[in-house]
This record gives sequence, structure tokens and C-alpha cells, in this order.
Amino acid sequence: MGTFVGHLVPGLALVFLGLWHTINTIRSYFLKGSNKFVLKFWYPLKTPFCKLANLDLILVLSFSLFAILIQIFDIQNLRFSFKLDSIEHATIFLQLLIFSSFSLFTELTRLTESMSCVSGILAASVFGQELFLLHYHSTDHVGLEGHYHWLMQLIVCVSFLAALYAAASPTSFPPALILSLSVVFQGCWFINMGFVLWVPDFAPRGCDSLREEAVVCGTHEADVRARALANLQFCWIFSSILIFVASMCIAFGRQCTSRRESIEYEQLSSPGPRDTLSAVGFKQIQL
Repeated sequence: MGTFVGHLVPGLALVFLGLWHTINTIRSYFLKGSNKFVLKFWYPLKTPFCKLANLDLILVLSFSLFAILIQIFDIQNLRFSFKLDSIEHATIFLQLLIFSSFSLFTELTRLTESMSCVSGILAASVFGQELFLLHYHSTDHVGLEGHYHWLMQLIVCVSFLAALYAAASPTSFPPALILSLSVVFQGCWFINMGFVLWVPDFAPRGCDSLREEAVVCGTHEADVRARALANLQFCWIFSSILIFVASMCIAFGRQCTSRRESIEYEQLSSPGPRDTLSAVGFKQIQL
């Protein structure tokens, strides 16, 4: 993962996955209401083709398997390469592979409802193991790269805590939404790290991006400025995600409110069975 592509591809995958779960979580909450809302750790694709209903889990499973193979297989030399840092990265995707495989199996065997708590525990273990391996990484990330990875650990920690809370309380909307948004945040931060740390044109002023290493700052002042810029990027991405989710909540809230009002208006406008009987009885009395 120590390349631009190694950060871009997982980042895009996390962004799309997080957006899919965010949109479906908000839609489910406003359509069902707060009393009937139940968190899902994956959402089926609504399509006429039944085989594509589990596309979410199939893509996650396929991507996890592909990521593991990329980490342990050297494409240039066409041989397996068991480097310690690559094995650590592959282990992160291994936990994601276990979660997606279990969820797909429970869905195909129609055990989703009875095994939802187990799926929640496995989802939390994905972020827990990611946080553990990021914190105790064999490659010591120092300097500006270390600061970016430290900020990444904050996001993963939020994902881990939100997943634990969501597994314990699946009917609560806030942890479900925070979990989805934290996945989006992880993906955006991965992409941001790829550009800043591995693309020379995006390196902060006074810092250089080397071929086999990430950004290295020449002076202490440049390092301080680069870290402050990383903090600002963190806040800007976080604010952009909040603006997006607030807009989505307003859009779904207005849509559901207008639909509810139209249903209530139709119920008031159409005569009920009692009104019909009363009208018939009144006509009979007149006759």
C-alpha cells in the first residue's frame, strides 16, 4: 500500500461502500421511522435480477480477495513476496474477507436476521484489527507520513466504536450513521494521503516526495507547516462529509414528510366505512 495506487484504489472502494451504506441508512430511517428502524451491515441491491441482490457483499468479498493477492504476490517478478508489511496489510483485508463471506453465507441460507448480531461483531472486528495493525505497524511511519497515519487511526477508532455500539444497539440511528460516514471518511483520507504523500506535485511546500519513500520535509518549519496543513485537510474533508449527510437528511426528510402528508390528506378526503353507512342511513330516513 506504500504507493499512490495502493492508497487510491482502497480509498475509492471505501468511499463508494460508505456512500452506499450512508444513503441506504438514511433512507431506511426516514421511510420506516425511528420506532421501526433496524441497522443492516449490508444493503441488498434492488434490481429485477435476483442474482444481483447480493452485489454489495460479492464486490466486498472479491475486492478483499484481490487486495490480499496483490499484497502477497509480486506482479513484476511473477512470484510470491511475503514481506512483513505486506502481510500486515493483507491481514487487514483478511478480516474483511471473513466478514463478507459470513454475511453472504447467512444471506444465501436465509439466516440473516438470526445472525445479525454475529455480523455486527465481525464488522467491529474488521475495524478493531485495522486499528491494531495501524498502531503497531512494523514500518515506523515518522515525520509527515506518521502524522497522516496518526490521523487515520482516529478515524478507524471512531469506526470501531461505532460498529461496537451499532452491534449492541441495532435500532439506534446515530451509531449506524456514524459508522457509514466514518467509512467514507476513511476512503477520503486514504485518497488524500495518496496524493499528498506519493505525488510530487501535491507535496507541501518545503517537502519532497521521493520514489521509494513518502514525503520528507527538509526543515523543521516546513514539517510544522505540513502537519498544520494536514490538520486543515482533515477538518475540510470532515466538514464536506457533514454537509453531504445533512443535505441527504433534509432531502429524504422532506420527501417522506410530503408523502406522509399526502397519505393523511387522502385518508381525510376519502369517506370511511362509518361515513358511508351514516350517509346511507340518512337517505333511508329521508325516504
